[in-house]
Order: sequence, then structure tokens, then C-alpha cells
Amino acid sequence: MLTLEELDKIAINVRSHKILKEILKENPILDEILRNAANETEALEGVRQWVLNSLYTSPAALKYYRREKTDHQTFISLKWSDMAAIRILDYIDNAGIEIEDLNLKGAIAISNPIMLLWLAVNHGTGGAKPAFFEDMLYLFRQFQGKSKRRLPEREEVEEWMNRYPSGLDPRIIRLREENRDRILNLIIDQIDAGEKRDPKYKFEPGMTREEKYNLALEWWKARLFHLRFAFRTPEMINKMLGYSLDPDTMKILEDAREAGIPFFINPYYLSLLYVRVPYFAIGADLAMRDYVFYSRKLVEEFGHITAWEKEDAVKPGEPNAAGWLIPEHNIHRRYPEIAIIIPDTVGRACGGLCSSCQRMYGFQSGELNFDLDKLRPKKSWKEKLANLMHYFENDSQLRDILITGGDALMSSDSSLKNILDAIYEMALAKRNANKKRPARKKYAELVRVRLGTKLPVYLPQRVTPELIRILADFKRKATKIGVKQFVIQTHFESPLEITPEARECLQSMLSAGWTVTNQLVFTAAASRRGHTARLRQVLNEIGVLSYYCFSVKGYMENSYNFATNARIVQEMVEEKVFGKIPEEYHETIEHFPMEAEKMVENIATIKEKAGLPFLATDRSVLNLPGVGKSITFRVIGITRYGRRILEFEHDATRVHSPIIEKTGKVIIVESKSIREYLDQLIDMGEVIEDYNGIFGYSMGETEDRTPVFNYPVDEGNITSEITNLRIPN
Repeated sequence: MLTLEELDKIAINVRSHKILKEILKENPILDEILRNAANETEALEGVRQWVLNSLYTSPAALKYYRREKTDHQTFISLKWSDMAAIRILDYIDNAGIEIEDLNLKGAIAISNPIMLLWLAVNHGTGGAKPAFFEDMLYLFRQFQGKSKRRLPEREEVEEWMNRYPSGLDPRIIRLREENRDRILNLIIDQIDAGEKRDPKYKFEPGMTREEKYNLALEWWKARLFHLRFAFRTPEMINKMLGYSLDPDTMKILEDAREAGIPFFINPYYLSLLYVRVPYFAIGADLAMRDYVFYSRKLVEEFGHITAWEKEDAVKPGEPNAAGWLIPEHNIHRRYPEIAIIIPDTVGRACGGLCSSCQRMYGFQSGELNFDLDKLRPKKSWKEKLANLMHYFENDSQLRDILITGGDALMSSDSSLKNILDAIYEMALAKRNANKKRPARKKYAELVRVRLGTKLPVYLPQRVTPELIRILADFKRKATKIGVKQFVIQTHFESPLEITPEARECLQSMLSAGWTVTNQLVFTAAASRRGHTARLRQVLNEIGVLSYYCFSVKGYMENSYNFATNARIVQEMVEEKVFGKIPEEYHETIEHFPMEAEKMVENIATIKEKAGLPFLATDRSVLNLPGVGKSITFRVIGITRYGRRILEFEHDATRVHSPIIEKTGKVIIVESKSIREYLDQLIDMGEVIEDYNGIFGYSMGETEDRTPVFNYPVDEGNITSEITNLRIPN
């Protein structure tokens, strides 16, 4: 690893020289400052005074820069050039900052962009790459007013949206039927050849091919069939896809297997991928393919992945990163009001492995896998579940439990029912205990129960009449003791994942009185213009509300799927805005969870009345390591490779653990430059002019929570005491 002094002496390349020449030509004042400065300190001070002078004419921007006034109204009032001025000043204020870059296995990332410009101008050195100079070129164009932000019209956004058909399109349905038939016939061949033996899924002697196929069609409707016949090798996946994977992809998948990354793609989900590419939707399935086919960077990093989720690392008797004392590894917690429970059942597994999974560290360590038999509940689980409920019952602030995993619906019906029954008994006991507590000493009672699952996407056959009865019965009895909100959170990534089977399963959930919400991971493929807006629209049509749009988290292992935070803010400002719900409808939408059975009708009514193409109920955020979600950030630095350094504030709209007063801001080094991201979009067939202005998005502000996701108003006097918390000195 080269030292800082050695890096500073590296000559910049020809491409960097040409971009630098353009920067100086367009900014004669900057050229003069850099050439006349005797050292980098003089260069920093000269640029600071030049930029500060421009901000004196914009008092609101000056206050925002100084963090004297950082409310949402001030943020949205900033001019495009103000944002650039603030970024330049932030670069100067943080000149020389050293950050541990976990993208590079803990190497130190150093930001000093004005010094790099000074070195390049006066010595032709500094080692900065073209991606750095391009980012600086657009920064000074923005500052000087030479680049203007052009916000797209609604018609343009809808044109982008129309590139992406849903899985309900009859033409897409026919393609999937072709895929299903090919996969089933290959499975029949495997069974006939004795390559695949299963005591449940077998053929009787003497059956004709047609009889076997008709029986296999019935198997297709059963979740167990898809789990038992899930494909676990690159060769089998390619075979089932008609040998349509190219040699480069196969090489990556083969290397992934050697590295120890598991494969688990069930027949249903594999049938959703293109084999015969439709002319009307070329590339529309990329968001799905990039989720199940691993990238070269993931393969290279596997074995060296550093856990992003700091609050998941728990030592017995010690608080986690957010200050919470956790009795068992089955609980994950960040916020006072919410706890996540991960059961010791098959629910600890998933219906498939998403390539940008936040739990990839767990797969690397061997803690997570797809050995479903080994994950069946042990005798100790009953005792452990009772211990978890005791913890919840004696928590003063908890009122929201999320059952996830893995995947909540990977648990069997009986396992899930046992967990829900235990939660009911705990909530009842807590309610009764509160009757004896004086005013202002009462504990928060349970008002929301959630299930986190991707099975409506990966395996909608899991949602059976028996499961719906369990969900409906739980809602009926839990409502009587004060639980008011019942939510299923799922993870649709693409409009193409919304199939007739998915629609049927989601409508069953709604009929049980459970609100269904969606969390999208904003991968590079999902970040294409119009893709996320179209997903919101199709989800709305079947009664699903968007909940979160997540910036990809993790380090270099997820760099392929990472879309820069500049792009997620651009999507928020330029596309999601057309689904913003007018305040006059906030009171109406707040009551949607109380009548989930009417969700399709209620969403359609608001869309029609407000004239919206979709409801933008989701918040765009990054899951920060340890203490919460936010998209409130400023770009405070940039590496010589053009990778931006972001300083995040916590989401001021929600209650946090008191530990944030000690932890302060969170600094993230992005895993790719904007140029790398744009080049990736070009490879996907995108027109880069559609993304004009992306370089200018260097700050964000976390959106207010849509009222539909508000907690019911507290009816009692809740204690200010926080139990199960220990803030280290």
C-alpha cells in the first residue's frame, strides 16, 4: 500500500489532464488561485474566500452551510448553485480528513480535493483519476451556474415507466408458461433417470409422459415442491434456463461456488427470468437477474466481507451498538419502539439468496445456509421463545414487533402460529400489568405486529388457506387487546415479479386484514429511470403500499449493485415527486391499515382524486450501521478515485436510542464513483443524457413519514424510563 506522500507524487494520466484543462478553461478565477498559490494551504484559503463571497448573497444557503438552519424548508429553497457552493466549502472544511474505508479492508481514505487540483495544476501529480476530475468539473459548472438542473415533466417520467411491463402482462405470462414447461420437462427427465429422488414427488410405474406432466403441473402449485427441487449449482441453473447463460456469467457462478457462496433458486422464480427475450421489454428483467446471479466483485470479496450491521454483534451481558441489552441472539434492535425477532426455526432461512443481501456476512461465516432440515425447531426453542416474551413484556417503550429472519413465512404454519400466540399472550400480560401501574408509569403496549417476508416474490405458493386462517385468527383476537396494525413487509424488486400467483397471494393477505407494504433495494438495475416509479404503480394496483426505498448497504462486495446516493436523491426529487400525496388526503390515508381488505379500492380512489400515477408512500433511506435509517447527508469529501465521502445525520423525524447523542454523525465512503455508475448504466442500454444533473445531488434530506405508517396515538401515560438499555460511559 502506497503512502500519502507516494500517492501525491504519482503523475495524472492523459484523460485526467484533458478534464483538468477543461476545468481551468471554464473557471479562470480558480485557475488563477491554483497557479498563484505557493502551497495547498494558500489554495484552500483562496478557494474558500471565492466561494464564500458567492454565499453572502444567499443568506439562507449560508445558514444551511453553517448548520444554523437545516430544516426541510431551507433545504428545498436552496438554489442549484448554492448546493455546489456548500459542497466546495465542506470539502475545504474537511480537507485532509482520514476515514477508515471498509471497501478497501480498512485502508485509510483521505479527502483533500483542492490539494489534488493544486498538485495537478502545478506539478502534474497527485494521482487523481479521471472520475475525480469529472466530478470536480461538474461541481464547478454547477457552482458557476453553467449547468442548470432540468426537472423532467410528468409525461417524461411516465414514458420511462412504460419501458417496464409487469408480470401481469399477457405476453409476459405466455413467456413464463414456456419457461415453466421447459423446467418441468427437465425435472421429469431427472426423476425418470433417477438423478432426483424424493419420497413425495415421484411417478407411479406405467405413467405416460402426458400423465407425468399433468401431475408435475399440480406439484408446481405446492411450495414444498419448489423448495425440494431448488437448483443449487450453476450447471443446473443454466440447464433449466435452456443453456442461455453466457460463458462470462457461468465463470463467475462457478467461481462463486468454489468460494463457498451458496445457490438456492427455486423453479418458480427461475421461470420468471427471460430465456426468449421479448422485443418490447429488452433488459426489463435485469433487476431480477442481478439479484440472483452473483457479481465478480462479490466473489472476490467473499471471505473478506466486513459486517455492516454493527448492532447485530452482541456479547452476552453487553449492550449492542445502539445500547440495547439483548437476552438472546434472536433479537435485533435499534429503536426504542421496535424489536426484530428472528426465530430458531426454518424461518431463519430464506426462499433464495439475494446477491446484495445484508446478511451475506452470515453466509460467509456459515451461520446462514439453506440446510432446511437442520433449521427445524429444537427443543430449546420453546424455552427461548418464552425468554424473549419475558424480555418484551418488561420493556417500557416497545410497541412494534417485526418477525423476520431469514424469512418469517419460511417457518411452518405451526411454528408461526406458536410465535404469534406467544406474542398475543405477552401483549395481554403487559396490558393487564399496566392496569396496576400509576399514571405516567405505564409501559408502552403492543400496537403493531409485522411479518418480514420475500416469499410473495420468491414463492407465492407458500400462502395457503391455512396460513391465511392463522393470520386472520391472530388479527381477530389481538385486535381485542389493543393491537391495531397488522403488516406484512415484502421485497418486490421489479414489476416483472408481480405475477398472477403473486397477486393472488397478496390479495389473500389483504383479505385476512393485514396491510401489505414493500421494501425495495435500490440496486443499479432497479435505479434506471422510471423503474422504481413503475414498481410503485403496479404494486398500488394490487393493493400494496411502498414502505422503504433502500440505498444498497455494504461495502465493496455490493459495489456492483450499488447505485450512488446521488442517484437515489435524484429519483426522489425528479420521479417519486409525481406520486406525492397532497396533505388534504393525509387524514384519509392514515386510516388505510384499519381496513386492509379495501386497500385496492382505497388506493385507487386517492390516486383518482389526487390525479396521481402512483402513491409515493415510501421513504428513500440508507440503513446506517448501528443506529438507524436516514438519507440526511452532505458530501464532505471525495477520494482520488472519485468515490464520494458522505456524512449522515440521524433521521430527526423518529425516536432513537439515546446513544446517538454519543455516536454523532455517521461517515460512509461510497464503493463506486458516479462515473463508474454511469458506465454501468450504459452497459444496461441506458441513455446517459436522461441522467443529466446527477453529479449535482450532493446532499439529501430524509422525507417525513407518510401518515399511513404512523403509530396509533398513545392512549395512556407512558413512562419516560427506558428499560433494557445501557449506554456505555
